[in-house]
Amino acid sequence: MNSTATLILGVCIGTLTFSALAETEPSIIPLPQRMELHDGSFKLRSDAKIQAGPDALKTAEFLAGTLRKSTGYPLAVVATDSASATKDANTNLGPEGYELSVTADSVVLRASTSTGLFYGAQSLLQLLPTEIFSSQVVANVNWQAPCVQIQDWPRFKWRGFMLDVSRHFYNKSEVEQILDAMALHKLNTFHWHLTDDNGWRIEIKKYPKLTSIGAWRSGVGFGLASNSTAAYGPDGRYGGFYTQKEIREVVAYAADRHITVIPEIEMPGHALAALTAYPEFGTGDGPFEIPMVGGVNPGIFSPAKPETFQFLQDVLTEVFQLFSSPIVHIGGDEVPPEPWTHDAACQALMKKEGLKTPDELESWFIRRIEKFVNAHGKTLIGWSEIARGGLAKNAIVMDWIGGGREAAADGHDVVMTPTSFCYLDYYQSRDHSTEPHAIGGYLPLQKVYEFEPVPAGLDPQLQHHILGGQGNLWTEYIANLKHVEYMAFPRLAALAEVTWSAKEARNFADFTRRLQLENKRLDQLGINYRLYRPETRIKVGSWMPSQIKSTPSAIEWDVTKNVTAEGTARVSLDYTSGACGINIDWVALSEDGKEIARDNHTGFTGASPRDSLYLLKIPAPKPGAHYALRAQVAGFGGTDSVGDVFWDLPPLSSKP
Repeated sequence: MNSTATLILGVCIGTLTFSALAETEPSIIPLPQRMELHDGSFKLRSDAKIQAGPDALKTAEFLAGTLRKSTGYPLAVVATDSASATKDANTNLGPEGYELSVTADSVVLRASTSTGLFYGAQSLLQLLPTEIFSSQVVANVNWQAPCVQIQDWPRFKWRGFMLDVSRHFYNKSEVEQILDAMALHKLNTFHWHLTDDNGWRIEIKKYPKLTSIGAWRSGVGFGLASNSTAAYGPDGRYGGFYTQKEIREVVAYAADRHITVIPEIEMPGHALAALTAYPEFGTGDGPFEIPMVGGVNPGIFSPAKPETFQFLQDVLTEVFQLFSSPIVHIGGDEVPPEPWTHDAACQALMKKEGLKTPDELESWFIRRIEKFVNAHGKTLIGWSEIARGGLAKNAIVMDWIGGGREAAADGHDVVMTPTSFCYLDYYQSRDHSTEPHAIGGYLPLQKVYEFEPVPAGLDPQLQHHILGGQGNLWTEYIANLKHVEYMAFPRLAALAEVTWSAKEARNFADFTRRLQLENKRLDQLGINYRLYRPETRIKVGSWMPSQIKSTPSAIEWDVTKNVTAEGTARVSLDYTSGACGINIDWVALSEDGKEIARDNHTGFTGASPRDSLYLLKIPAPKPGAHYALRAQVAGFGGTDSVGDVFWDLPPLSSKP
């Protein structure tokens, strides 16, 4: 909109004093671009009123509603002429930017759009005591905020969170709770993974069996206890789906919080739930079944059947009517080649179209779908694999395993979501005994905070193609909302700061300071976060592609200064980048050239690490001795692998 939307919060002036309480020190997450702290504080009183211009009324009502719950104050919203109330908003801050001025006698919030106003209101709420997020009136709280001047805007336009509701189902109310938590952190894109092998979660009226059959399986699956979830139907089957009415309500709920919902309808792979209901659209004759663990049945959509495309176009037509987003996600990942290579009709199609590989056939499939998507005024986005056989003309790439830099260099928009920084289903500790069961891997809070969405080496003139970043939560082992929250927070708060705040201003120590109040906010909101615990491990070395061979060979690192006491050292090999991971045969420690400790178990470090933690029982160190850490490794699928080696200390524990 071109008009200026303004919001003023004013009160009757009383005696004001600046409080040095910790809760008056600004602890906003994500960190604003520019913030000046001034002496004094603003005290919210029961006779406060909110003045709002025509374009600000919706945000004013949202803010008033939030404040009323915890303060009990009436907080009337008064419509005013925005042009005469304040100076024009700074349009240079962009469509999501805002200015917030907190003085001793008033709060003034300016933005050129309602989105910017909403984000300014979120920052204002974070300046107030954390009890402001209570759903009930809280007595004896000094409702004050420090005097500040803020100019703020996001670094990236895509600040996302993906929730997989196929492996495990979360109802409409639970999804809306997630959207509330996203809004608090100024995340603006909810990627809804609605279909996969393990369940179809969206009602499609033309194909009712997608939900009567495809939305249910015989149990919770994945080895989880049956009481880990309540998502059972009347007949005892596990699962569920969203009606079209519920979909519309979630989309509207998200829009009120300035969040765009991106639906994902998986194709051509991860289609077992759909093919269980309609096997005629798959390769071969079926039958297909919904797996209880993973994609054990290699059924995928058949590109050789015209009726397959009619089915998918019918599905997408209904999806387009439900979602206002200009972007639709079609998956495109992990398509097994065997069903196509063993299917005579698919082989005949490849010959007819001059396609040599299954990757090229998938590209042909995606391009055909993209024409339909574009014809309906939408843009297609898919996972990294959609680029392997040639990228569709207007497609956006969601990079999880590489190819983002190349796609951006070719002029395509990219959302960065690499596994090593953005997969929130990974463990948050090396000590799995202290954590709920996870899919594997290791992604601590600090590593999420170190994520840089712009790929190294990308020409500065092409960096605008990097739309932003996204955290992904796959839910194989996450059967309820509280577990979702535990895996998401505080790592999602870190990702919010990565994608909003200035790169040069990010400081992990300051972020963890602000987490202390963040935790109290989440307590008030009833969100089940993981308490951050600093790690004791330190980096002792790294490896580069030049050190990796296709056959097993040893790499050595000097750890003399790290061997400080008798005990059990934890050594971890963490892949950070590259096209390949590495297989690990063993890790050992030598003293003056003589081996004194070894862990012989095999492991792997890569996009999905496995058993990459090694335990070395170390005797009392000898003064003046030289200690070397060695690992025998081999590249898996090549030698392009980069990573770091970490060592736990101090102190070295006597047990793992």
